[in-house]
Amino acid sequence: MSSSESSATPANLTPLNRPSEGIPEVINTPAGLRRAVRTLREGSGALAVDTERASGFRYGQRAFLIQIRRPGAGTWLIDPEAFEDLEVLQEFMNEQSWILHAASQDLPCLHELGLYPVELYDTELAGRLAGMPRVGLGTMVAELLGIELAKEHSAVDWSTRPLPESWLSYAALDVEVLHELRDAIAKVLEEQGKTEYARQEFEFTRTMPDPQPADEPWRKLPGLARIKRRKQLAVARELWLARDALARSRDVAPGKLLNDKAIMATLPQPPRTVPALLQINGFHGRSAKRDAPRWLEAIGRGLASTDLPEPSVNRGMPQNVRSWGDKNPKAAERLGQARQVLAELSEQVQVPTENLLTPRFLRQLCWDASDGMQVEEVAEFLRNLGAREWQIELVATALAEALSS
Repeated sequence: MSSSESSATPANLTPLNRPSEGIPEVINTPAGLRRAVRTLREGSGALAVDTERASGFRYGQRAFLIQIRRPGAGTWLIDPEAFEDLEVLQEFMNEQSWILHAASQDLPCLHELGLYPVELYDTELAGRLAGMPRVGLGTMVAELLGIELAKEHSAVDWSTRPLPESWLSYAALDVEVLHELRDAIAKVLEEQGKTEYARQEFEFTRTMPDPQPADEPWRKLPGLARIKRRKQLAVARELWLARDALARSRDVAPGKLLNDKAIMATLPQPPRTVPALLQINGFHGRSAKRDAPRWLEAIGRGLASTDLPEPSVNRGMPQNVRSWGDKNPKAAERLGQARQVLAELSEQVQVPTENLLTPRFLRQLCWDASDGMQVEEVAEFLRNLGAREWQIELVATALAEALSS
């Protein structure tokens, strides 16, 4: 779980530095997993759930630790890497309601393990809807519960085994107070008349498809959109693909092998020898030098390729709104007016603009809007994009007026 927090928290907080019931053992055997599930079944209420990943260390975003807490059953830490299958856990968890903080970060890796909630409560999303300016777990716990939650070790390599005791304490604390936090923020939302907003948002998050890889993921290299020479694009493609394949086989983060800037630095004058390659910034690390022949082969494949990629072409709505003024001045004007309207509405209802309406939906509406769009047409357009009914009810009329002005 990410724990980026501001130091500005209420004074006179009660510190919570260790789990109230002690540091749980890590469950890594079939017998231990059966015992964990048996005990969790004896508890009651929703499951507080969290995961720890090894982002920046391992390939992909899989979970290396699952934390589960249930009233009457305590906290359990499960090592998913230790099991060939998690069927006994799946049968239990897939029948339960879950509480998560920033659910969209954790759900994809839990889905990889075959774990799905029947109902979801996202305390971070609830905080956003309540208009809280800072919604990190530590900040919300401090402001709503008066507890100072010990938060460190968020950026460590959670694939480490055995996991240090201090890391396990941190992991257990991530679910220690989620039930109390859920109750507190739910009360705030009820007082603000936003309980239904939250219910719709939670269900949208629960059922949202996991992110899918792009058709040409190598095109996401920073700065690549400015490259127009097709041979250079082929070199970038082959280097990216070679790095990705090697990272997958070694189970390391691709950036540990070769960073994006190094790939981009080869493009102006692609090197043809190892010494020339090692003169380029980014190829001086131990891994880059060791794998230099591999990178050189990839460069050679790009230069020799007859399957040359086309330069990036914006089809439809450009993502960079700064270019709208030249490509579609009316859309740019509509977007400016719509953003102002949403900002005013956001202030009135105390919901951030990005939660009031997904920015991509707003851009698409302003790009495609026809003259004289009626409220019902705006509502249907947003509904087809995926906007929730509470959002449509709040924004459709104001946006229709903004688009027609």
